[in-house]
Amino acid sequence: MFICYVVRAYLKLAEDKTEAAKGESQQMVLDIEDLDNIQTPESVLLSAVSGEDTQDRTDRLLLTPWVKFLWESYRQCLDLLRNNSKVERLYHDIAQQAFRFCLQYTRKAEFRKLCDNLRMHLGQIQRHHNQSTAINLNNPESQSMHLETRLVQLDSAISMELWQEAFKAVEDIHGLFSLSKKPPKPQLMANYYNKVSTVFWKSGNALFHASTLHRLYHLSREMRKNLSPDEMQRMSTRVLLATLSIPITPERTDIARLLDMDGIIVEKHRRLATLLGLQAPPTRKSLMKDMVRFNVMQCVVPEVKELYNWLEIEFHPLKLCGRVTKVLNWIRDQSEKEPELQHYVQHLQNNTILRLLQQVAQIYQSIEFSRLASLVPFIDPFQLERSIVDAARHCDLQVRIDHSSHTLSFGSDLNYSPKEDSPVGPYLQPMPSEQIRSQLTAMSSALAKAIHIVKPTHLLTEKEEQHQVAVSSYLKNARKEHQRILARRQTIEERKERLESLNVQREKEEMELREAELQKVRKAEEERLKQEALEREKERLLQEHENIKRKHVRERLEQIKKTELGAKAFKDIDIEDLEELDPDVIMAKQVEQLEKEKRELQERLKNQEKKVDFFERAKRLEEIPLLKNAFEEQRIKDMDLWEVQEEERITNMTIEREKALEHKNRMSRMVEDKDMFLAKLMSSRRTIYEEKLKNFQDKLSEERAQRLEDRKKRRKEERRKDYYIQQEEEAERLKEEKIRKGTNAETD
Repeated sequence: MFICYVVRAYLKLAEDKTEAAKGESQQMVLDIEDLDNIQTPESVLLSAVSGEDTQDRTDRLLLTPWVKFLWESYRQCLDLLRNNSKVERLYHDIAQQAFRFCLQYTRKAEFRKLCDNLRMHLGQIQRHHNQSTAINLNNPESQSMHLETRLVQLDSAISMELWQEAFKAVEDIHGLFSLSKKPPKPQLMANYYNKVSTVFWKSGNALFHASTLHRLYHLSREMRKNLSPDEMQRMSTRVLLATLSIPITPERTDIARLLDMDGIIVEKHRRLATLLGLQAPPTRKSLMKDMVRFNVMQCVVPEVKELYNWLEIEFHPLKLCGRVTKVLNWIRDQSEKEPELQHYVQHLQNNTILRLLQQVAQIYQSIEFSRLASLVPFIDPFQLERSIVDAARHCDLQVRIDHSSHTLSFGSDLNYSPKEDSPVGPYLQPMPSEQIRSQLTAMSSALAKAIHIVKPTHLLTEKEEQHQVAVSSYLKNARKEHQRILARRQTIEERKERLESLNVQREKEEMELREAELQKVRKAEEERLKQEALEREKERLLQEHENIKRKHVRERLEQIKKTELGAKAFKDIDIEDLEELDPDVIMAKQVEQLEKEKRELQERLKNQEKKVDFFERAKRLEEIPLLKNAFEEQRIKDMDLWEVQEEERITNMTIEREKALEHKNRMSRMVEDKDMFLAKLMSSRRTIYEEKLKNFQDKLSEERAQRLEDRKKRRKEERRKDYYIQQEEEAERLKEEKIRKGTNAETD
């Protein structure tokens, strides 16, 4: 499509301009947090108090506008091309270019906005799927393009260390997986699991990090036919180390215990398990079982293969840390070949310390701190003490630190009861508190045996026989007793119904009496209210009549006073006093004032008429000679103006005629060429016309001959049909005459 070419060319020009500005600027990364809000109050204050040289200003003026323009170009193009199946490929290409732009210029704010826009566009596609050009998300090609874009988004978020946006991208990818009816490609799932494992590790969730690596391991082993032994060994080693790095017990603060956040944590784990396609959240124990069931240890490198037995199976506290130290040193030596294994060193150390404390607690009642520190060579005493405190807080380990004697005491509280989710590991013997609990269990078993001796079997048999006799006696009299109970119940019900009916009748009579009394009181009150209403109505009508009369008088007086005559007639009289006067008196005063005004007006008009007449006559006598002089001056000016304009007109016409003659002479040289061109054109056109006319005449002759032949055949066929019809009619007529003659002969 042409629009694809235009958009790609437009973005290519914008990218070239930005690259050129970047080449001229020494500033490789913009220090502006948001391109949509370049001048913030903080930046203005900072520029006022800090020094800014010429190069900084040049970089800001050169690079910033083009970077902002390129960002706006990407955003506007994505808004323009959304939810259009014809330019879907172009839309995803631009989205991936925008991610590369954010990664190149380290634009974190714009990356978040871009992710939000893509999420909004996907929602609009799902809402407006009925449009003619809408994108069909059930189409495998559309799903593949969306997944490709989301994986680029996830990769860019990981590269920019925007882990929250990376997790949102993981949720978006899982949502696209749920829309697809077909399972995704194994290569796509492997890439997805690899990136999700990184996100989980960066978020500090070692459990789901290991679970993701398990899923990646099983997928690779099932789907990849060309998996080399080295790759299998490397993946198995990483799965083993990631599984053993899972904290033995989750670290929970005292506030989390008080707020009872178990439900929230379970719900969070269920959501994360859904992202990996698991039916239930994984646990450390379940991952260990899966690792053993699928024989992951067989493919692990020999240096790490025994680590699982040392931490989870064997009980040897004095050699545990020394063995694990060799494995940790080997992992550190592989930093260049296997850099991803270096993350597990710290977690393996913490789990090793916890296993050591658990095993030491089962052997020793107390131990010197220096002796314990010598068993852990890869950690200093301060960190060891902190690990002991954390183990006592989170892992249900009975340990006390005596700083005065520099010793540790284990299992001193006999009333302590471990929790159900306490960590399980190599086991040698129970703690004293567990022994107390087992003693109670043994006591319960002994008491059960004593009860069996005190109550032998024959006593229980006799008791059972007595019970059977009581049951048989009950079964014999059960029906009769049941009938008696039903009859008694019926009697009680009838008595209750009778009492209820009497109570209802009594209440009904009392209610009728009260209703009659209330009716009388209500009727008397209505009569009184009706009488008072009639009296108030009469008073109201009289008052309204008086108010209307007064209102009419006031309005009439106001109208009279608004006139010039009325204002003069009633100038010294108040409106309240006028309301008391008779309307006839008011009318007489008004007529008298009118007559007076009329006489004064006639006198003024007569005097004014004389004055105007004298003034007009004198004015005309003075202006007649002035008008004559003005007319003569104007006539002379008009004559001069006409002569000037006439000379200009003659001059212009002369110039125009000369130009026309010059143009005629110039064009006359082209007459011969024009005639030749027209003759050539007419000759070629006449040849074409004659050829077409000849073709037309030939076609006309052929068509005419064809039509004459057709008409001749048609007329011949019509004559033949008419002949046959006449023959049939003649035969029919002869047959009828023959029949008629035969009939007449028989009649005769």
